Amino acid sequence: MISRLVRNRTIVQTLNRASTIRCLSTFDKHRSVFESLGLDKTNNKGVFDGEWKGSGEIVPSYNPVNNEIMAEVITGTPDDLNTAFEKVAEAQKIWRELPAPKRGHVMLTMRNALVENLQPLGKLVALEMGKILPEGIGEVQEYIDILEYALGLSRTMQGAIIPSERPGHAMLETWNPLGTVGIISAFNFPVAVYGWNCAIALITGNGTIWKPAPTTSLVSIAVTRIIAKALKDHDMPTSLCALVTGGTDVGQSMVQDNRAHLLSFTGSTEVGRQVGKVVQGRFGKSILELGGNNAIIVTDDCDLDLAARAILFAAVGTAGQRCTTTRRLIVQESVYDTLVERLKKAYKQVKVGDPLDEGVLCGPLHTKQAVEAYKKALEQVKAEGGEIITGGRVIDDGPLKHGNFVEPTMTRVRSDMKVVQHEAFVPILHTMTYKTLDEAIAINNNVKQGLSSSIFTSNPSTIFKWIGPSGSDCGIINVNIPTNGAEIGGAFGGEKETGGGRESGSDSWKQYCRRGTCTINYSGALPLAQGINFG
Repeated sequence: MISRLVRNRTIVQTLNRASTIRCLSTFDKHRSVFESLGLDKTNNKGVFDGEWKGSGEIVPSYNPVNNEIMAEVITGTPDDLNTAFEKVAEAQKIWRELPAPKRGHVMLTMRNALVENLQPLGKLVALEMGKILPEGIGEVQEYIDILEYALGLSRTMQGAIIPSERPGHAMLETWNPLGTVGIISAFNFPVAVYGWNCAIALITGNGTIWKPAPTTSLVSIAVTRIIAKALKDHDMPTSLCALVTGGTDVGQSMVQDNRAHLLSFTGSTEVGRQVGKVVQGRFGKSILELGGNNAIIVTDDCDLDLAARAILFAAVGTAGQRCTTTRRLIVQESVYDTLVERLKKAYKQVKVGDPLDEGVLCGPLHTKQAVEAYKKALEQVKAEGGEIITGGRVIDDGPLKHGNFVEPTMTRVRSDMKVVQHEAFVPILHTMTYKTLDEAIAINNNVKQGLSSSIFTSNPSTIFKWIGPSGSDCGIINVNIPTNGAEIGGAFGGEKETGGGRESGSDSWKQYCRRGTCTINYSGALPLAQGINFG
């Protein structure tokens, strides 16, 4: 949906390029950031397959603070993607033969290169995506962390030794690379989600092709430049990590292509459902990281101060544009009024503004379309009999009037309302009450999404019920921490309409491999399994 809107907007903008170039004040203001990452105003080529090119549309990158054009990107086409697939496949033949610990050395160089560029790259994330600077830097740090994790994996990826029932036989598992991993990432984490996939794909011996969100192309170009230099430092083919920016046509071509042996897609459930069907139809593998409709349960025995701080960050951080953002707050009725009063005071102290300004906790929404989604969600709350208890306004006056700013908002709703069944990717927190723990868990589970969930309690019995078979049905199940802020050491992903994929830590690396069960006969005889005698 966002891709189509961006392309339509591009047609209008490129009708008069002379007028658009005059709007590049953001670039001039932050010229040192852009130039340190190899970016300029109008000649940013959005395709890399060992060399920089681009034969597609010219797409502007907008600053969500004021909707000014920061720079322009020459995007790619399906033909560019086809060439990139060929180049990656050739590079991967070299890479897969490199011993995993040697691949780990390359991961270390990539990690160090990102550390050197941590500040400017984090600032670019803030400029192009709109998240506040500490979160932009934190996102780059997440890529750094996963590269360190991949370095550790380079010496610890192991297969099982399996007892054989036949004398003179050995059984074992092998984990070999799939080939090429296609990565389609979303706007809200333009560095970290690619980083998870790229680092684990590389350490397991694969090559990658990245198709980023069209609205964060500058970040993807900057990251690719850094990674390519690290590969070059080790005399590895830089086409191993290819980039093809572009619109829906590029994304659809990648999904359909048999050469994307694994396809990692991060985005909406609606689009992910179609992606999954296409990839399954060609017997490819997919990792789907789709919608979240995450809830926090607050019990009457918890630390309310701790809960209030966690809820504020989980609901307002990144202006509600995380897949793990808290959308639903389920509070034991005896403490509801006390908690909500604390939250209302906290919400009023949240500073909304330019994400690069000191003290700002909530930056802009990424696009004007997101502002419309915010307004539509609140209209639905009112139509269903809910109420807005704080916030609820689009900020269209004063110094922020040209940007995509809204007030972080809390509503009072019932758990059976339709509005709470759908995720609006904006800072709206729907609050509701419950009587019993079983009722609270049922409310948590009674949505189609199943990404992240959390409960605040001091009762051990509640904790173990929550994480047990009759507890949360989500992929991420937290206790006394919010729904967001996942660590890279654990597998990230969710159940139900969240897609079922797992990325990052634990044994997620196995998804990037083909598993082989190997039986070796060293006996000189030929005994058969199950004691069969074939005479």
